[in-house]
Amino acid sequence: MLYQEIRDVAQTLDFKTISLERKSVLQPLIDFIQSKSVAQKDIRLNMICTHNSRRSHLCQVWAQAAAAHYGIKNVFCYSGGTEATSLFPMVAETLRQSGFKVQTLTKGSNPVYAIKFSENGHPIIGFSKIYNNDFNPGSEFAAVMTCSQADAGCPYISGAEKRFPIPFEDPKAFDNTSQQAGKYHERSVQIANEMFYIFSQIQN
Repeated sequence: MLYQEIRDVAQTLDFKTISLERKSVLQPLIDFIQSKSVAQKDIRLNMICTHNSRRSHLCQVWAQAAAAHYGIKNVFCYSGGTEATSLFPMVAETLRQSGFKVQTLTKGSNPVYAIKFSENGHPIIGFSKIYNNDFNPGSEFAAVMTCSQADAGCPYISGAEKRFPIPFEDPKAFDNTSQQAGKYHERSVQIANEMFYIFSQIQN
């Protein structure tokens, strides 16, 4: 069971705010997850954006939480970039404010975080990496392209069964402004809403 604070956030999500056009973008990923679930196969989702610093991490964490919330088994969410930088600190803080327990495991130029969404669930290990890093699956996964730049700049994802472009706007545009915290929260809620919508559609 998710931490209460995260469940409280989930209660505020509104799938009606997702446009029909956007739902049509999400549907192929829903179909992929459903087919894996019916076949009782592992569902591996590698969320990919350019720097693996913001959107891909938010998608990874919220998707894993959504799968747990809806009781969808054998879901393993990963993230990567076309280049490695670092998980942006505001992302970790935004997740913390939404009820995730975020622990810094190592510091430095590319810190490693443990991100928990439930008391007994395995933590998500968050750090920036190339999408084909050994930490990520080498085959039998869906490449979920969370930014249009990575989707256009990386037309071939080695090992991916399928790729699904579901781009989100980058909150980086508001870094070092008075709107930063609010825009990161706004993007996090949008991603949470869509990840929860995706997994709400899966029939066990």
